[in-house]
Amino acid sequence: MNLIKYAQEVIRHEAEAVIAMAGRLGDSFNRSVKAILDCKGRVIVTGMGKSGLVGRKIVATFNSTGISSFFLHPAEALHGDLGLIRSEDILMIISKSGRQEELEQVIAAARRLGVMIMVLSGDTQSTLFGRADIALDCSVASEASPDNLVPTSSSTAALVMGDALALALLKARNFTKDDFAQLHPGGFLGRRLLKRVSEFHHTGDDI
Repeated sequence: MNLIKYAQEVIRHEAEAVIAMAGRLGDSFNRSVKAILDCKGRVIVTGMGKSGLVGRKIVATFNSTGISSFFLHPAEALHGDLGLIRSEDILMIISKSGRQEELEQVIAAARRLGVMIMVLSGDTQSTLFGRADIALDCSVASEASPDNLVPTSSSTAALVMGDALALALLKARNFTKDDFAQLHPGGFLGRRLLKRVSEFHHTGDDI
């Protein structure tokens, strides 16, 4: 087997899934961005398994661009951590199948708390998709794996949807390089940006 050729097929398969998803974006995406812009609380992200790992990355991207966010594990939520949720928050649920029992219980509890529910799912006919206030279609025709079982294209699609949300929010908020630098003082990129900022801001004896 030519493994390079096979790897190229995998990459193309996932890329095509993302491009197809881009073509389906509609009003629900605009509504998602507006909801997060108007949110007075935090964006709480939850998901099981691989979807949970994707959720953690989305949280990291949100926080790094000034959107207050944290990850809440569904099992922990159902055993006391629902106390972290406030009515002004948004609960973002990520699920390929849209049918996990734990997540259905989390939605029910969040509803009682008056929280807005946003769902990113690979099944537009699923229970979770139908119960969301806003739902984003992250469906894929198939996974890149030969048995169509290993989460590959589906997890990539959800991750890219999260990036699209984060960067659309960045653009809508006019988030600048200076803003980015203030949130990344310890990294190479942040130090480089802060150095540039200091070159243009003089105080005291420098004037």
